[in-house]
Amino acid sequence: MTDQPTELLQGTLDMLILNTLALAPLHGVGIARRIEQVTRGTFLVKAGSLFPALHRMEEAGWVSSAWSETDTGRRARFYRLSPAGRRQLEKETARWGRASLAVNRALGAES
Repeated sequence: MTDQPTELLQGTLDMLILNTLALAPLHGVGIARRIEQVTRGTFLVKAGSLFPALHRMEEAGWVSSAWSETDTGRRARFYRLSPAGRRQLEKETARWGRASLAVNRALGAES
């Protein structure tokens, strides 16, 4: 785990959400927890960022949602990746690969 959370770079939240939903449908809190878990606490996604992003992605057709019951018996909206969302994830992942390679080169970490 890192010493402190890091702010998400512009555009990475969508990619992290889409990647999380590629594994299985989840509710909002589950998405935030999964992102925190896989980034070992580097990224903490707050509701004020998460839910507007999910709403925007639903409007774009990248995710769909439906009400269901959680493991604890509470009702929650579960989000599922759509075929368009899977294609968007591929685009975002490729774009991230190019961007991170360029930053590593600029910092001298990659030849």
